[in-house]
Amino acid sequence: MSEDPTIKAINRSRPTAPEGSGGIAILGLGASGIAAARLALAHRENVHVSDLRQDPITTARARDLRELGAVVELGHHDLARITQARLVVVSPGIAPGAPVLADLQARGVEWLSEPEFAARYFQSSLIAVTGTNGKTTTALLVNHLLRSAGFEAAVGGNVGGGLAPAASEVALIDPPPDWVVLEMSSFQLAGVRAFLPDIGIVTSLAPDHLDRYPDTAAYYADKARIFQNSTPWSRWVLNGENPEVLALAGDARGDRHLFARSPEPINGTRPAAFVRDGILTLVTKGREEEPLVPAASLRILGSHNVLNALAAALAARLAGADPAAVREGLSSFAPLPHRMEPVHDRDGILWVNDSKATNVEAARSALESLERPLVVLLGGHDKGEPFAALRPALERRARAAILYGEASERLASELEGTTPELHRDEGFEAAVERARSLARTGDVVLLSPACSSFDQFESYEARGLRFAELARGAGESK
Repeated sequence: MSEDPTIKAINRSRPTAPEGSGGIAILGLGASGIAAARLALAHRENVHVSDLRQDPITTARARDLRELGAVVELGHHDLARITQARLVVVSPGIAPGAPVLADLQARGVEWLSEPEFAARYFQSSLIAVTGTNGKTTTALLVNHLLRSAGFEAAVGGNVGGGLAPAASEVALIDPPPDWVVLEMSSFQLAGVRAFLPDIGIVTSLAPDHLDRYPDTAAYYADKARIFQNSTPWSRWVLNGENPEVLALAGDARGDRHLFARSPEPINGTRPAAFVRDGILTLVTKGREEEPLVPAASLRILGSHNVLNALAAALAARLAGADPAAVREGLSSFAPLPHRMEPVHDRDGILWVNDSKATNVEAARSALESLERPLVVLLGGHDKGEPFAALRPALERRARAAILYGEASERLASELEGTTPELHRDEGFEAAVERARSLARTGDVVLLSPACSSFDQFESYEARGLRFAELARGAGESK
């Protein structure tokens, strides 16, 4: 397919793959680190990988990379060797305050995040998706719409749950696709230097990861790095309903395209994607409205997913997808695991797994997005966010709330009086069983925890799977 000349201009300005001697040092041997090492080895680089962990899984990964020709050290980071490298790539799992990063900074050594390292090898046009919530759904939906339109497209980056690979794996695709769609977390954006998407999407913005960042401002500052290399040819797809998103863009260069549920102007600017008379609608370059599909026909639940669909449809059209393909893609896109995922429907009670809602804003959005009475499960590992922002949504939507896990005591203190029934259960299984006993015909039992899973589960995926098992009555409590 033909490529927009402005996209070609941007691609010409994107930094090329690293050249010369000195090798590549990679910190961290998770999925991103392994992918970066494989990409570097494929380009005949000398590769040194280090990780503090020495558990069996990490040891097995190290053995595999050594067989491919990498030097791998476990249990420590060899600063002398790392500082000799031409390029240092840091996995997102390494916290900003980690001693190895402080030591590198003290020596004046800069580093890149793994997606930026991968992007330096891309020959494809690039769409980057960031935001607090909605990133994964939007990234996967953009990819789905582009493929529906006949483009070769690939998605990767921060997408969890095995739904897409790390960015460096995408960079190894041969022949390269027309478009790459990357989901970018704040941790990954923290390490970008010359990262430049052709189309950038910001889905939402709200406090998160306060267990890793000193304050919300620091978290927002990393998100804002998506704009730092903007050009006059950049195109930004921004949530017009979220003032923080609009403020985040600041004076970034390029064209801004807003999406919102209402067609009313936002700060004097008409949205380019909105809902009119229940129909998802875009405004084309000719300023004519393009009706797409009824919002009610989307297979993904919740009014917040209407916003994600608008963002994805708008980005796909900017990338050259035709309206008919966008309509087909919106209609065929299925719910993602652990993201407002219906997992059981019996006796008039719908069970919805939103285990990916690991922050307060995600849970609030989920509560607001459903119209049926709610029995909601909240809890897990306490990340330090204030829970009071959940009060209005609980008061309006929830008939009962069950609080569990490490955060249950603080949840109970901050949410007292919000629902007719507020219960505390220490265990997850006990909380689900209490929800079952309280649910009535017409209710939704919603797992939207507002917390991470790490007090009782190894991941939000494991939590969601267990919720689905219990909802269906499968298996014994364990």
